Amino acid sequence: MKRREFLKNAAATTVLAEIGLAPLLAAPLAGQNVFSREDEAFLDELQQACLAYFWECADPKTGLVPDRAGAAGNDRRDVASIAATGFGLTALCIAANRGWKPHDEIRARVATTLQFLRNAMPHKNGFYFHFVNAQSGERMWKSEVSTIDSAILLCGVLACRGFFANDDEIRTLADDIYARVNWPWLTDGLLIRHGWKPESGFLKYHWGAYSELMMIYLLAIGAPEKPISAEAWKSWRRPLFEYEGLRYIEAGAPLFVHQYSHAWFDFRGLRDDYANYFENSISATKAHRRFCTKLGERFPHFGPDVWGITASDSARGYTAWGGPPEQGKLDGTLVPCAPGGSLPFLPQECVRCLRNLREKYPRSWLHYGFVDAFNPPTGWYDADVIGIDVGITLLMAENARSGFVWDIFGKNQAVQSAMKKCGFQRAIAHGNAELPLRSAAAQR
Repeated sequence: MKRREFLKNAAATTVLAEIGLAPLLAAPLAGQNVFSREDEAFLDELQQACLAYFWECADPKTGLVPDRAGAAGNDRRDVASIAATGFGLTALCIAANRGWKPHDEIRARVATTLQFLRNAMPHKNGFYFHFVNAQSGERMWKSEVSTIDSAILLCGVLACRGFFANDDEIRTLADDIYARVNWPWLTDGLLIRHGWKPESGFLKYHWGAYSELMMIYLLAIGAPEKPISAEAWKSWRRPLFEYEGLRYIEAGAPLFVHQYSHAWFDFRGLRDDYANYFENSISATKAHRRFCTKLGERFPHFGPDVWGITASDSARGYTAWGGPPEQGKLDGTLVPCAPGGSLPFLPQECVRCLRNLREKYPRSWLHYGFVDAFNPPTGWYDADVIGIDVGITLLMAENARSGFVWDIFGKNQAVQSAMKKCGFQRAIAHGNAELPLRSAAAQR
């Protein structure tokens, strides 16, 4: 019996409840969104364009994926990003499942990548440098050993482990890569550090407030070897924010922080002592859409069906911007991965926005789908795509359509263990009424 069919079976649910696993099950029908035939066709085209980035740009000998490339498919770069590589590994699983590429070729690409990561890629206590040479894996730009980028890479590794669960070589490679990470080394007290540099040692910043950090802590707590204490899950702050009656956890960061952990970890229908994080991201996306709609007073092309700003390229260079509250010097630039990465949260609103962006602004769509960002009033269209922005769009489109990434990633025992250790249980209520379960003072 397939997993989804099993979860729909009442007798099976009763058995799981009796052995204590029912609290970890998301509501089986939650997040199973029904798109129109036209929406499905659009999402299929979008995802295959995104997949082309990872398939064409990854180095054939290492599997490492460039940080960015020309949106028209006219160049390849030497600087790879380990985070883009994590998205790319997951993208290969999606492609295999949907039959977009031959299974044997995908399996070979995954094995090549994992072999390089385990056997040849420079690392420090299992953590990798943020930017590396795509051909050699050597550190580039004096970048840091990065906890968040290593975590995204590990999520891709574990997605492959879940999808190729019956493949002894891939399973062993993935287990070795994950098991050798020394999580306590980059942990200060209960908080995980941002990273380390050979020249200066540990970075001074910690993952101490709500952001994309959830994946880091869950991977560290669930690690089969060298884990950290589950008490660390309680150590980071969850500040509350309110916008037009929407109350949710928000630390004044761009929209992507509400998306990244959800690309792999399935929080649907679950909550810990503090929140239902899936519902929290729904509220954050609703607030962002309302915020962008109000921006129509300053930038008339913005509206309820044309919206989206998150960290991206701009005419002035890479920028971390968005809102609410307003962040950065907003200039009317649209960022397609903002609605793209929120597809599971507001599926109808996001797909309508994405289709409008393509129809209204045809210059925004090139070989790899949408350019990273563009500004209609000024006529500026980015010449590049960025791997992590392509990746979040591809993965979240798949989760919105099928829940596939959640399914394969959730098969890993370490993922299940981490969720249990951090106190996740079935959510009883839904929406903003759930916040706060604990007092605002407790959430700091």
